[in-house]
Amino acid sequence: MADAQIILAYSRTRGIVAIASGEKYGAAGKALVESGFQRGEAGVYCLPSEDPDASRTTLAGLVRRAAAHGATVTASSQRFIGDAASDIARLLPGQWETQVELYCHPVWQDDLVPWLWDSGELVRAVQSERIPYAATLTLTDGMSETTLLLVERPGHQLGYLVGAFCPSPFEEGYGGPHAPASIVLPPFPGRAARAITERYLPAFDRALHARRTTAVADALDRIRSEHRVWTAMVASGRDSDATPLSFDALGAATAQFLDTTWREFLTVTDHGPALLDRCRPTATPWPGDAEALAQLADALTEAETVREDLARGTPLTRAERNARTWPAVETWLTCGDSFLRQARAASPYPRPALTATAPPRVLPPARPAPHR
Repeated sequence: MADAQIILAYSRTRGIVAIASGEKYGAAGKALVESGFQRGEAGVYCLPSEDPDASRTTLAGLVRRAAAHGATVTASSQRFIGDAASDIARLLPGQWETQVELYCHPVWQDDLVPWLWDSGELVRAVQSERIPYAATLTLTDGMSETTLLLVERPGHQLGYLVGAFCPSPFEEGYGGPHAPASIVLPPFPGRAARAITERYLPAFDRALHARRTTAVADALDRIRSEHRVWTAMVASGRDSDATPLSFDALGAATAQFLDTTWREFLTVTDHGPALLDRCRPTATPWPGDAEALAQLADALTEAETVREDLARGTPLTRAERNARTWPAVETWLTCGDSFLRQARAASPYPRPALTATAPPRVLPPARPAPHR
């Protein structure tokens, strides 16, 4: 691939657009500006003229200017990625915002890898193929934090890949055992929106539910392990190296145990509410878990109050924090098994279905394709 490349595409709203790419993408950008293109939103260059003859003249000059700067000019076989993303987003249930992202320098796309929550073709493509641009689709109506990544499918003249970024509060997603697999989308907005709604998003929600459940289970296991060590130390009166514990040493060990427990319990406060909301004990073989789930919800409410107080800067001593949070931790240690079997039996809320038909949209008059 050339060190400097100009990729041309057609946008329904912007006309002829261009993207500078390659390790020397700056040289490609200079050729575009010298040829009359204007750098616009998200770093995409646009050709302001709507006159076909003037556009052909500009494009012919662009090829010459690009060669002078050591850049190549290619035309995409697909329409502008921003238009594709917007057309799909308008058909998806809920309110979605789209944004074009450019990875002009090849190393920029490497920054995507840790944040992609994917086990399919998308993450492999990002790691091994050149992807100079993409588009994100973000759900903004508060139903569920979801940001999708849409890219042109490498090696194919038509079609897209769609996957997702790791949702908050998880920090990274790459390599996660629960990651959903990206899917291939056709180049037709209606069919693409249906595939996302009926195939991808349900799989994403199931994967997120499983990951949250595992995160809470792992946190509770770590707290139980720390609790066993601390209990054994208190009972024996000796440290882990068998040396006798002084009063001060016991106090320091207890404070460290409670600090560690609180940090681990934050994972429970992150994911417990969403999981509890999906539990339906009367629909499971363990309807008697309802009382335990109510106790767990109350415990989380108190722990979350402490967390909010600390976030607001409310002065709390370590002893005050521990006195308020340890009962919540103890409740979760006691009733954790009931919670986990209920969470594993639960399923995420179904998202709204795609409408049967989408209202027809009037397209603007056809314009000539750019000539190289």
